[in-house]
Amino acid sequence: MILPPSMLGMLGGGQLGRFFVIAAHEMGYKTTVLDPDKNSPAGKIADVHLCATYDDAAALEQMASTCVAVTTEFENVPASTLESLAQSVLVYPPAAAVAICQHRVSEKNFLRDHGFPHAPYAEINSEADIPAAASGLYPGILKVARFGYDGKGQARVSSPEEALAALHGFKGEQCVLEQMLALDYEVSVVLARDAAGNIKAFPTTENAHRNGILDISICPARGSAEVREQAQALARGVAEKLGYVGTLGVEFFVCNDSLYVNEMAPRPHNSGHYTLDACVTNQFEQQVRALCGLPLGDPRLHSPAVMVNLLGDIWRGGEPEWNVLFEQANLKLHLYGKPQARPGRKMGHFTVIGEDADAVLKAAMLAREKIRVEG
Repeated sequence: MILPPSMLGMLGGGQLGRFFVIAAHEMGYKTTVLDPDKNSPAGKIADVHLCATYDDAAALEQMASTCVAVTTEFENVPASTLESLAQSVLVYPPAAAVAICQHRVSEKNFLRDHGFPHAPYAEINSEADIPAAASGLYPGILKVARFGYDGKGQARVSSPEEALAALHGFKGEQCVLEQMLALDYEVSVVLARDAAGNIKAFPTTENAHRNGILDISICPARGSAEVREQAQALARGVAEKLGYVGTLGVEFFVCNDSLYVNEMAPRPHNSGHYTLDACVTNQFEQQVRALCGLPLGDPRLHSPAVMVNLLGDIWRGGEPEWNVLFEQANLKLHLYGKPQARPGRKMGHFTVIGEDADAVLKAAMLAREKIRVEG
């Protein structure tokens, strides 16, 4: 076990890193954050902020020499950075697992090779790879293989011609063309797995997106018990086949009570933010526990919960009227400390908890309307 007051390293300084730093500090650890943004939310509250790129040799050397263990808050940290650090310090999740999750082609091939249900797809390396109209992949979504998130790097296409135009728009980058499924709704499972293979999973959560960005998460998910249990089993299987250590998010499409794995996130997940207020142990404490070899905490849900994302759009008329949220006694507001609000940028979230799931959802949607979330 790695015990306090050891120094833990975090690659990435966004809100997920910030919550990790908070959890680590509450447990008695010190933290070093590596992030090139001098105003990064996590960097501002860490014990040490290395303001450098993720391949900066001097910064990596300092992190390796001062930290006992290192983790990451987003999948686009170069796998080579994780591999370099792993030569001299404990690094979780493993670089091999992150490399799969950060590349859509590798991710889809992983799901296919291990028999996990997924949408039909085609790997697009050039114009010649664009499937014919009769392929069954249209309508589909063309997604860049790297650096796509929150709806970025994606285009809906209904024909080979549209796919070709979208590929040109992506500058010919490697892509995946994925068949659009007739989905009923989406769910996710956030879990933690330790180095011994023990897994603790949070309840299956129902998610709704707006413009490709998560809007609300409802826990527990309202679908059938069979769907919730199937999602749990599949998520555990994914973690085991990845040899994963840390906190992992697995997203699913639900179609006629059948599940299809959409994406894996090798980090805490936006749809797991409700765990901060509604679970015995939250997803960030689990990340610390898995990294440090501590026994995983109890993921039990003690209250039904609804989480609502707050994007930069609600700042369009100036500072939001936070009083409309604070008036609600069972609402918990979390702002991320980002200095500039932009449309589509995740600036914070709130979670409503309570004893009755229907009442919690109603209260959350009313608060969402009052704070001027559109859609």
